[in-house]
Amino acid sequence: MTNPIISVIIPVYNEKATIKEAIRRVQKQRIKKEIIIIDDFSTDGTRNILRKIKDKNIKIIFQHKNYGKGLAIRKAIEHITGSIVIIQDADLEYSPEDYDKLIQPIINGKAKVVYGTRFPKGRKMSISKLFLLGNKTLTFLSNLLYNTKITDEATCYKVFDAKVFKSINLACKRFEFCPEITAKLAKKGYKITEIPITYNPRTKAEGKKIKWKDGFIAIFTLIKYKFIN
Repeated sequence: MTNPIISVIIPVYNEKATIKEAIRRVQKQRIKKEIIIIDDFSTDGTRNILRKIKDKNIKIIFQHKNYGKGLAIRKAIEHITGSIVIIQDADLEYSPEDYDKLIQPIINGKAKVVYGTRFPKGRKMSISKLFLLGNKTLTFLSNLLYNTKITDEATCYKVFDAKVFKSINLACKRFEFCPEITAKLAKKGYKITEIPITYNPRTKAEGKKIKWKDGFIAIFTLIKYKFIN
């Protein structure tokens, strides 16, 4: 794969404070890319910011109601024209400067799927113990149920060969995108390659949206797809 176009999918909901900087950081990366932004019916002024953007390399889709992150990503699939797909949050927790190392295994033909791990062996991080427990539980279940060998199932930075990504029949609506895509990739026999990434977690007070009940839904999703197609 030589000099591919990278399709960066950015689902966004009520990120007025960060959306412009998130886009700027993505645009700054020296790769051929298209940016696909799906606004999930933001009500805080994010939509007004997005409406002012005039860039031929940025596609902006406005949802007519708040459906959830998973459905936003599914909506973006029909707009993908690149050879590699990257999922990017709009909250500045993840650094687009990691793109180059994340896409290299796919460009070099060594992988079809790459996850950016926030928790490589030996790294210590100051984050909520509850959050860490939830992540470890999901990762453990993924490895147990699907024989994956990963350290961060719930990472946002999931990178795919576009043909592989489009071949997965997704049903997710909200945050269950991560366990569903992981389960279905594993069942299709795709090996997940992990690359360490930088991570700057934000707190609930700063706008973090995932809740404890989303963790239970994720656990249920991993178990469910073990037994159904």
